Amino acid sequence: MNDFAFDLDTLAVHAGREDLTALGVHALPIDLSTTNPLPSIGIGGDSYEALATGGTPPEDGSAVYARLWNPTVARFESGLAQLEHAEAAVAFSTGMAALTAALLAFTTGRSMPHVVAVRPLYGGSDHLLASGLLGTEVTFCAPDEVRTSLRTDTGLVIMETPANPTLELVSIAGVVAQAGEVPVLVDNTFATPILQNPLDHGAALSLHSATKYLGGHGDVMGGVIACSEEHATMLRPIRAITGALLHPLAAYLLHRGLTTLPLRVRAQQESAARVAEWLDGQPGVTEVFYPGLHGDPQRILGTQMAGPGAMLAIRLAGGADAAERVTHAVRIFTHAVSLGGVDSLIENPAALTHRPVAGEAKPDAGILRLSIGLESADDLIADLRQALNA
Repeated sequence: MNDFAFDLDTLAVHAGREDLTALGVHALPIDLSTTNPLPSIGIGGDSYEALATGGTPPEDGSAVYARLWNPTVARFESGLAQLEHAEAAVAFSTGMAALTAALLAFTTGRSMPHVVAVRPLYGGSDHLLASGLLGTEVTFCAPDEVRTSLRTDTGLVIMETPANPTLELVSIAGVVAQAGEVPVLVDNTFATPILQNPLDHGAALSLHSATKYLGGHGDVMGGVIACSEEHATMLRPIRAITGALLHPLAAYLLHRGLTTLPLRVRAQQESAARVAEWLDGQPGVTEVFYPGLHGDPQRILGTQMAGPGAMLAIRLAGGADAAERVTHAVRIFTHAVSLGGVDSLIENPAALTHRPVAGEAKPDAGILRLSIGLESADDLIADLRQALNA
């Protein structure tokens, strides 16, 4: 697939499927083997050594054991890597498992325990960093404070754009320039590879909670990091040691999800823009958070991002009480955490996804986060109208 400059839509359908013709199959196969035959002790030992140290099965070797490597997972990784313009990708059981592996690989595993984290971040990421659970030390900062937050033992800079939950746009190239030689990890979950490719702007790692848009149907969990082969070699042994490999069934569903990802993201984005425009100025809504709604002074849309995405947030004048009433009154929106699926979701970040975040970084209790699905935009607007009237 890399021999031609395919359009993104074509690449989404075909990437990671290059070996299917040789296998004599058309649909993605699922390899559920937990262990694999060893041609000989020597070949088995060499294969184990290659996999345990971050490589892939040698030619004429063995996959040995599913915790080390799986072909179904590898196909999904190849597909995602191509969409992210990356040399490689490493898939994990969840997005948090992926972040954990990155922290272990780039900080405590290299005696570089310090992390610079640009707020706001997803609440789970913020909580993991603040807890110090993995032996990391963290300095939280604003996007323009990265350079002054660095230390001699800083192993990683972490950022998210658009940021969760209020969609702040952060210049990846700007953060990378401040970080210097320190690798930058970008949480690309909200944008997806369809709208943003962090590695093109100098980031070392692009992380996805694959549970969200990549799967797209709310029925599979996973995480994945797109990166260079060198960095993938650092991540794979940690995945093996910690047992965080993505299950083959999940990899199959996620790879299948890539085929419709461009269509879903663009359709959801179109509806989100309409919903955001309608919400702007509605009685009881004091602020709408949606990239590009009131212009883009940082000029990120159109340069860093191909579009504003399908996530938005609103601030209600009535605070937490109004948020409670609206989430109870919606009929099409499901009151639930997560995002990026074909159906629309609404949640209160302060009470749920960002509950463990420190007070100074916790979103206002009157903010609701909306994930726009594939329903009719007119129906979604009508649902929000009646809920706001409630």
